[in-house]
Amino acid sequence: MNQIERIKLYENYYDESKKAIDDLNDALDNYLKIDKHYQKLIDYYTSNKWMKDYEDDEKGKLPKNLKRGILSEDAIYDLIIEHKEIIKKIMKIINNEIDAL
Repeated sequence: MNQIERIKLYENYYDESKKAIDDLNDALDNYLKIDKHYQKLIDYYTSNKWMKDYEDDEKGKLPKNLKRGILSEDAIYDLIIEHKEIIKKIMKIINNEIDAL
């Protein structure tokens, strides 16, 4: 690889890295903004209120046009699992970075 090719290659690496880091930073900022809402959602899901809402939905007591994906048995649970998997990825990144120091 000649000098020009090398510079182009590493310039491309820089551009890709910069975009990924900027995107991740934006995503983390967004996550931090909604984290309190996520925690409240989990509190709701593990409460008697969620169970009552779920049961009332099963009995047809809620309006048919009401968006109620959170009352499915899997939606919030799947979100919790996805959240845990993301945290595991973040922890792996942190561990790799610490090992590299």
